[in-house]
Amino acid sequence: MSIQTLDQTSFQLPGQTAYYKGKVRDVYTIGNDTLVMIASDRISAFDVVLPRGIPYKGQVLNQIAARFLEATRDILPNWLISSPHPHVSIGRMCVPFKVEMVVRGYLAGHAARTYNSGLRTLCGVTLPEGLKENDQLPNPIITPTTKASEGHDEDISREEIIRQGLVSEAHYVQLENYTRALYQRGQEIANKMGLILVDTKYEFGLVGDTIYLMDEIHTPDSSRYFYREGYEARQAKGEEQKQLSKEFVRRWLIENGFQGKEGQHVPEMSDEWLNEISARYIELYEKLTGQAFVKVDYTQIQGDVEAAILGAL
Repeated sequence: MSIQTLDQTSFQLPGQTAYYKGKVRDVYTIGNDTLVMIASDRISAFDVVLPRGIPYKGQVLNQIAARFLEATRDILPNWLISSPHPHVSIGRMCVPFKVEMVVRGYLAGHAARTYNSGLRTLCGVTLPEGLKENDQLPNPIITPTTKASEGHDEDISREEIIRQGLVSEAHYVQLENYTRALYQRGQEIANKMGLILVDTKYEFGLVGDTIYLMDEIHTPDSSRYFYREGYEARQAKGEEQKQLSKEFVRRWLIENGFQGKEGQHVPEMSDEWLNEISARYIELYEKLTGQAFVKVDYTQIQGDVEAAILGAL
């Protein structure tokens, strides 16, 4: 039986004024104030959308994001109004800030690759000597990136953001405070479930003069999680951490000669590999929420998604 996924949609919704196909989401604008965001099963790495979708990935991302948006409304308002289908979120349209707020509590991923190259400054933040990959940092650091409409997001410092006028200093201070508070909440929730929230990113926008939290939060595509049990022992032995994130997909691509560079080709993705990635996403959902994952029915997925949206608008 062929693998079924929701790779793309092409609806014409009542009141629709715009459509945007992102790397992994299809976004429909209704009127001038509402967004319908469909989490597809597309997967991207190194800013490239891979040729095959991952079963249930969109559902995992959408349902985790909805859960954490509800769990953080006391910190600041967010864009989400409703989630009428496991793949769908409907919310307020915000005017996005032109930066993504990346927060790191551990030396992992991009930060570790930068550190291991010999650099000790990341986005204007100085890192101490003597760290090993996946060590906990003395304090969480914020390492923002620009929000590229296409191509790669670029590291940028707080000072440069303010100097270039990407975000006003007053707003940027608020974004930093919200980022730290959200990360602390995410760490607390993960800790209760036996996980460590290693690093994550947040996107913010304005509705009028009010800052709103946008997009997804604390999902495996925007965050990195380690298992808490055995973390210190693995660090002491110099072993790789047991983690739940998209990093294992990036590593597989690197091992197979792909980092999104010109002239490189995405390696063949077998059904077995797709199912393994899917199982990792589902494992994170169940580990993070403490609930069994109920798989969406793909039989009439396009019709089901459209009907759910029409019923909610």
